[in-house]
Amino acid sequence: MKEIYLDHAATTKLDERVLKKMMPYFTEYYGNANSQHGMGRDAQKAVDEARDEIASLIGAKPSEIYFTSGGTESDNWVLRGVCKAFADKGKHVIISKIEHAAMLSTAAELEKEGFEFSYIGVDKEGFIDLDELKKAIRPDTILISCMYANNEVGTIEPIKEIVKIAHEHKILCHTDAVQAMGAMRINVGELGVDFMSFSAHKFNGPKGMGALFVKTGARLNRLISGGHQERTRRGGTTNVPGVVGFAEALKLTYETLDEDVKYVAGLRDRFIKRVTEEIPYVKLNGPRDGSKRLPNNADFSFEYIEGESILFSLDLAGIAVSSGSACSSGSLEPSHVLLALGVPEELAHGSIRFTFGKENTVEDVDYTVDKLKEIVERLRKMSPLFKLDGTVKEV
Repeated sequence: MKEIYLDHAATTKLDERVLKKMMPYFTEYYGNANSQHGMGRDAQKAVDEARDEIASLIGAKPSEIYFTSGGTESDNWVLRGVCKAFADKGKHVIISKIEHAAMLSTAAELEKEGFEFSYIGVDKEGFIDLDELKKAIRPDTILISCMYANNEVGTIEPIKEIVKIAHEHKILCHTDAVQAMGAMRINVGELGVDFMSFSAHKFNGPKGMGALFVKTGARLNRLISGGHQERTRRGGTTNVPGVVGFAEALKLTYETLDEDVKYVAGLRDRFIKRVTEEIPYVKLNGPRDGSKRLPNNADFSFEYIEGESILFSLDLAGIAVSSGSACSSGSLEPSHVLLALGVPEELAHGSIRFTFGKENTVEDVDYTVDKLKEIVERLRKMSPLFKLDGTVKEV
């Protein structure tokens, strides 16, 4: 049986070159980077070099890069850190309705602590409503946050415009770039953001390794207290192998990014074309213009059947996909992202996210479409709402 991985938005395979770079820091240069002896200094040197590498690739200063355990921690840190740092100035924060659970769950917790959140809507393709954003700004607004690219439908948001709106009102701006990093070239100076979250395992780096960009001068309280790691702003023993792997993965990604993006987008476009032309009663979620969505993303809703049934059937055929964000896969509720786009609840339940990678082939695409056609036809035969001739049964 074939094994085809089409869930690259959830995670990616660790690059063997990255693993090779990491290995000595598990077994040879294993000192604590905060220790004062020679082994500790060797570890700290590797961390410093990795920080320099990452900063140079995204147009930041090394002192503006803080290592975390992943995108979730980085998102939590920004929300909680800004709220606590500016609580005396204001308690109002603006975020979009399609943010990752790391943002939405933290916002819900902060609301219980007395902070107020405005949730900005999006249009049917997932683009944030800038007019609604402007109207939501208040004198006590302390932060505006919008993800760079959506993890479910791939919409790339107008971050530069959002930053401009925020800074015109002297409000800090954060973007969750976890999905965007590795799919496009990002320069924090050009974007103008004050904070940016990203995570290594989305671009063939190690899991459990993230970072937060904090612009020089931006106030941010600690999230994790402890020792004096990360220039006293984030306690916890430094994950030296993870840091080294993070930098190597990002460097390798940027070396071939343009050709990889072109190749992966070609696979995505072939997949979208075949699905929309060969499978009836299917809706592509997110932007129709491929240049405005992540190059690897194709999210579809299939009428009259449940997404989980498609997912498990594809899995039995050796094809790994997702029915939405992997972080929300345990929920029985339909995707909050699709509901925000105006997708009806019953149609949102029939959604599958296909995300491609540079390891995939044209043969993978065609095999998946062929299997998908068989599965959809079989499941619809079993559906009480569908006949083979395409008419809806009376219920």
